[in-house]
Amino acid sequence: MPGVPELSPTEFVARWPNYASSSDVVLLDVREHDELAIAAVDGARHIPMREVPARLDDLDPAKPLVVMCHSGGRSRRVAEFLQGNGYTNVFNLKGGIEAWSTQIDSRVPRY
Repeated sequence: MPGVPELSPTEFVARWPNYASSSDVVLLDVREHDELAIAAVDGARHIPMREVPARLDDLDPAKPLVVMCHSGGRSRRVAEFLQGNGYTNVFNLKGGIEAWSTQIDSRVPRY
């Protein structure tokens, strides 16, 4: 299996500038509920990492999925899991919400 392709937040927004209102892509946030309460990206879909296996039916395999977490480690594991379960258009958001805050929206709190 090839590795999971990565997109920086800047590359993600360049590719899908209207991601928050678009049905063309899913930005999947796999952080925990308490992390989401601290910082969130508008338009992201939240499914905590541990819930993803039981909620595969909630994700459309035909749409691009860009998986994000705090810094990119958990999201890479989830993206690999999704690839292993037949999802072919999966990306890891390089640097996670930390990079989002520094590259896209400094109003998103860093923690």
